[in-house]
Amino acid sequence: MDPLAPNGPADILIVEDEPKMAALLGDYLRAEGHLPRTLADGREVVPAVRARRPDLVLLDLMLPGRDGLEVCRELRGFSDVPLIMLTARVEEADRLLGLDLGADDYICKTPFSPREIVARVRALLRRTRAATPPGGPALRIDTDGHRASLNGIALDLTPIEFRLLRALAASPGRVYSRDSLLDHLHADHRAVTDRAVDSHIKNLRRKLQHANGGHELIASIYGVGYRFDG
Repeated sequence: MDPLAPNGPADILIVEDEPKMAALLGDYLRAEGHLPRTLADGREVVPAVRARRPDLVLLDLMLPGRDGLEVCRELRGFSDVPLIMLTARVEEADRLLGLDLGADDYICKTPFSPREIVARVRALLRRTRAATPPGGPALRIDTDGHRASLNGIALDLTPIEFRLLRALAASPGRVYSRDSLLDHLHADHRAVTDRAVDSHIKNLRRKLQHANGGHELIASIYGVGYRFDG
């Protein structure tokens, strides 16, 4: 395996309807030490990601059955899987950059450079894997997009739950008192009781537990407050 492949082989889903291009990308990614698999129909992508979450998706824009834009939008409704969109023309790449589709990167295939694609894959894997401790739950928090996911599952959080999670996850292992967490409940800093913290933490804990196979990530410290154990 190529030592540049970050943290070992990645399961990479290539969605490309041109057989020669898909095969060439697969060869380059295997040489990099990864485990590519391919699909050629846009209708197969969402079921494939739900059934077996890949480490990264290379998604062509123009696909039979369903185009890449539709697929990208649906994927982002339930998953934060790292995603690179492949486009055929420079103008398409420029247009995509102006859209809030949720793709992590865009690459123009003309001229086709598999080495550039592999380099972009390597860079994106480094970024996403650096944010996830080995063996730990994969929590991703997008502050600008005001969304979060755990283990590839999008978390349906209220604004208050999102702010609490962001505060707790900023310092795993640190115990936060209820009073300190009160500051994160409302943007306008309205007066609320510390029992409101308990209520919101209860709901947040339930959502995290569901996405983490039943395992708790927020611990209650009796008489003090809460700790994030991610």
